[in-house]
Amino acid sequence: MHFKKYIRYTSVFAFIAVLFSTQKVYAMHIMEGFLPPMWAALWLVVSLPFIWMGIQSIKRITNESANMKMLLGLCGAFAFVLSSLKLPSVTGSCSHPTGVGLSAILFGPAATSILALIVLLFQAILLAHGGLTTLGANVFSMGIAGPITSYLLFRTLNKAGTSKAISVFAAAACGNLVTYIVTSIQLGLAFPGEVGMIAAIGKFMGIFALTQVPLAISEGLLTVVIYNLLTSHHEKELNQLTLIKGEKV
Repeated sequence: MHFKKYIRYTSVFAFIAVLFSTQKVYAMHIMEGFLPPMWAALWLVVSLPFIWMGIQSIKRITNESANMKMLLGLCGAFAFVLSSLKLPSVTGSCSHPTGVGLSAILFGPAATSILALIVLLFQAILLAHGGLTTLGANVFSMGIAGPITSYLLFRTLNKAGTSKAISVFAAAACGNLVTYIVTSIQLGLAFPGEVGMIAAIGKFMGIFALTQVPLAISEGLLTVVIYNLLTSHHEKELNQLTLIKGEKV
C-alpha cells in the first residue's frame, strides 16, 4: 500500500481513539476470572467449531489471493483499535465498539472469528483486557454472534438494492448491538441472582443500552468511512472477494 494510504488510515484510527478514549481503565469485555468455571468452559466449547471453520476460511481466502493478507491485517487492526476503546458499564465488563463488522462484510463471519480471537488474545495478554478464562465467551459474543449478524444483514440489504452506505452502517451498528445482547445473556445466565435469569438478562441489557446504543451508531458511521476508503483505493482487490463477486463495489 502507498504511504499516503497508511497516513489516511492512521488518521482515521487516531480520530477514533480521541473520540472514544476515557481516563479510567476498566476490565474490557468479560474480565479474567469473572465467569464461573462451568460457564467459561461451556462458551469455549461452543466457540471451538466456529474457530475451526474460521481457520479453513482464512486458508481458502489467502490461497485464492495472497493480496488478501494485507486486507485481512487491516480489518484485524481496525477491530483491535475500536475494541480497545472503552466506556465503563456493568461491573466486570464495559461498553466499547467492536470493529468486526468490516471484516464480516468483506470476508464473512467465519474468517472474522479468527481475527476476533487474535484481537482478544493480544488484549488479554498484553493489555490485561478481557481474559484467557473468559476467552470463549468473549469470542462467541464479539467474534461469532456479532459478525454473523453483520454479514447476514449486509447481504440482505445489499440484495434488496439498499445503498452501500446504509447497508454497511446498519450491518456494523447491529452487529455491535448483538454482541452486547449476547454478552448480557452470558452474564445473566451466569449470575441470575435472586431475580432469575430472564430478569437478570433484562437488567444487564438495560444497563448496557445506556452506553452501547450511541457507540453502535458511531461504529456504524466509522465503518462506512473505512469502507469508502477501501473501495476508493482497493477496488480491484475487493472485487476479487468471493462475498462481493458480481456486486461490484
